[in-house]
Amino acid sequence: MSLHALKRRFTVHEFQRMGEAGILGEDDRVELIDGEIVTMPPIGPRHASCVRRLVAMLSPLVGSSAIVDVQNPLRLGEHAEPQPDVVLLKPRPDYYRRSHPGPGDVLLVVEVADTSGEYDRGVKVPEYARAGVAEVWVIDLSGGLIEIYRRPVGGEYGEQFAVGAGGRLTLPGPGGHEVAADDLLA
Repeated sequence: MSLHALKRRFTVHEFQRMGEAGILGEDDRVELIDGEIVTMPPIGPRHASCVRRLVAMLSPLVGSSAIVDVQNPLRLGEHAEPQPDVVLLKPRPDYYRRSHPGPGDVLLVVEVADTSGEYDRGVKVPEYARAGVAEVWVIDLSGGLIEIYRRPVGGEYGEQFAVGAGGRLTLPGPGGHEVAADDLLA
């Protein structure tokens, strides 16, 4: 007789209720991916430094044309609420006070991969594509590349390419500001 392990997928609502009930604490580094509660690895110094650089660089560039959001929930659907490293959101006067932003609110998702590259590429990027997030950057600190994923179609990104040292990237959204890959990979 073979046994099959059954998994129970959680909804975003159930996931949030676990936090409200104290089952998951504010300091728990978890996110909901495809209905599963996933523990996120500790943030190392290189990863934290890159996120800080992104915030320092992006905030003055986008000004009031976008909200720079750091490691906060992004509701992708009924069973997914990851916490990307950095997100550029469309501005809203209430700063998303009543609900977490969704895919239609996103200009750009940035995941910083120091040790999490395989997970970011294999799990999170496809999740963003299925939800219709317009553009995702994976900053691969170990590989010295920034992977760009654009134009989600049918749950996959129709455009994928990488930029390395010496390259430049254009921020989506108003202004079309450019950033140097070297500044993100430092």
